[in-house]
Amino acid sequence: MASTPEDEIYSIMFSSFKHPIRRKILRMLDSKPMTFMELVEALGISTPNLTYHLESLGELISKLDNGQYRLSAFGQASITALKGVEDVHGAEPKHRWLALKGRAVFGALLIVIVLLASLSVIQYSQNSQLLESQQTLYAENQHLKSWGMGTDKVVNFLHNVTHIDTRNYTVSLLSNNLYWRTDLGGLSEEEAAYSLKSRNSNLNVIFRFRNGHFSRYELTMIESSPIFIQNEAYNNLLLNAHRILSSYKEYSGDEYLTDMLNILSKVSSTQSTTVTEDNMKLNVIISGASAELTWMYTENGIDYQTKCLQMTFQNNILITMLDNYFLFQKSNSLISVTQERAVEIAENYVKTMVYTIEGQQVSGFKTMRPALSTQMVPHARGGSVELYPYWYIELSLDMIYFGGLNIVTVGIYADTGQVVDVQLLRGSIDL
Repeated sequence: MASTPEDEIYSIMFSSFKHPIRRKILRMLDSKPMTFMELVEALGISTPNLTYHLESLGELISKLDNGQYRLSAFGQASITALKGVEDVHGAEPKHRWLALKGRAVFGALLIVIVLLASLSVIQYSQNSQLLESQQTLYAENQHLKSWGMGTDKVVNFLHNVTHIDTRNYTVSLLSNNLYWRTDLGGLSEEEAAYSLKSRNSNLNVIFRFRNGHFSRYELTMIESSPIFIQNEAYNNLLLNAHRILSSYKEYSGDEYLTDMLNILSKVSSTQSTTVTEDNMKLNVIISGASAELTWMYTENGIDYQTKCLQMTFQNNILITMLDNYFLFQKSNSLISVTQERAVEIAENYVKTMVYTIEGQQVSGFKTMRPALSTQMVPHARGGSVELYPYWYIELSLDMIYFGGLNIVTVGIYADTGQVVDVQLLRGSIDL
């Protein structure tokens, strides 16, 4: 029959009572905690001998962080029982029958004490583990809060911005990932995917938060359309967009949304159009059942397309929403490379470059004039969220390479003239 932890404790305890050195160690530690060398000097024994006895005491003693030894809960129970036995043993012979009775009483008392000590230690261990688990969960919760995304923010967005009635759905977390974007100044970027299922509707939604601020929403309708809080359909695109943008302003509290609402109110027809007011531009592109509204920062005729808020509708249902307007900032760098000079830099760079096509290094590229397109598209640089002037140039090649590659694009910073991105593309060219 296998021994139980209680059996082992009893064995250690009675083995300790049997040896005078161990009984003395228990008495000394009952008075006060002591270091190893203090025990050596008090007992007058060798260090190896003391080490042996300390190891034999096992669970009856414990060692503190400062190196001192003390009695454990089991040790305290044992020394109490030991004192009781010694008191009875010292009684007069004429009361030997009392001694025998006392031994029986103390034996029973000893068992009770050891059992109570065992239960106390087990309870203490369980409480310690529970406390440690609670502390770990609290730390993880605080960490998640520092990332910025939480169930409350997700449900709040679905319910108050998109007006999807989450009460009709079973919401399940599909995935959750955190990234540190060193290319954007080391900001935290968290992405999470959720499943929304009801009897008649099945949806997937993806959220992205950057530094705790909403950045992207994407809806996939797997089965049927969403169930909205209000039953009436929003057949007017502009009213629907205004409603969502107003709700988003209440959700995020960003002041730039006021300017976006003002410029949206100036659009009166559901046709593709562009409206500009001060440093805000709104592009509305409508094609059949699809509609795309993009608000962007603009200055001196330059559109900062990265600093934008965008909504995409399908059959008047919001399927994507992107907000990076809060994140990116305009740099103070000035344009020192003209459009003509940028095209020259691009052409010269392509002449000398070596490009890998289907695993083979190819060189000797030649371009044709005029350039297919030249755009000023401010771009982030140096692991920051500042947008610097940037020329994006498309040139046609004088021949078609493997895979139909016949266009080369070149990115050049307009304040330094540095070439930072070159790509070969396949496309049709009108001659």
